[in-house]
Amino acid sequence: MSRLSFVLLATILVAGCSSNTTVSASERQAIVDSLTRQVQAAYDLSKPNVEQRLLSLYPANGRVVSAASGQILTSRDSLAMGIKAFWDNVGVNMRNPKWIWDQMLFDVLAPNAAVMTAQYHIPHLTPRNQPHTIGGAWTAVFEKRGGRWYVVQEHLSDLPPVPDSMAAMPPGMKMPPK
Repeated sequence: MSRLSFVLLATILVAGCSSNTTVSASERQAIVDSLTRQVQAAYDLSKPNVEQRLLSLYPANGRVVSAASGQILTSRDSLAMGIKAFWDNVGVNMRNPKWIWDQMLFDVLAPNAAVMTAQYHIPHLTPRNQPHTIGGAWTAVFEKRGGRWYVVQEHLSDLPPVPDSMAAMPPGMKMPPK
């Protein structure tokens, strides 16, 4: 999603919120804390039922828009298939994976609307016990429905593949010159 598209989406969301609705600093912090806990719990790869926990971030009803890898999905069923495909083709091959959130940035737009942009990486071992890391960035628009936060719009972008000699390095680190 381009920066212009993201700004336009955020502007539309803000304009759609009641103009007399404000969020105090303490309410904002409570929303950020709640979203942080919810997202971190869903992405805890050390616990069972990863697919179900990831899918729990999305509402059971209504439209959900997800853009990733040059494709757009617009239903929970499509998301469920995408999550399953990721886990069956990538996740199952990761040994001792740990989801690490490098950065989580939040904008609380209203008491029932917030945007998170996060950067993450997942160090793990391959089936051949070689260190490997995947990662990327995720922008998610959350809406509070019935007392719970759900992702209603998202965009995911993967980091480009890293040569094996650099795979175990944290993001941002470079190989020393030869």
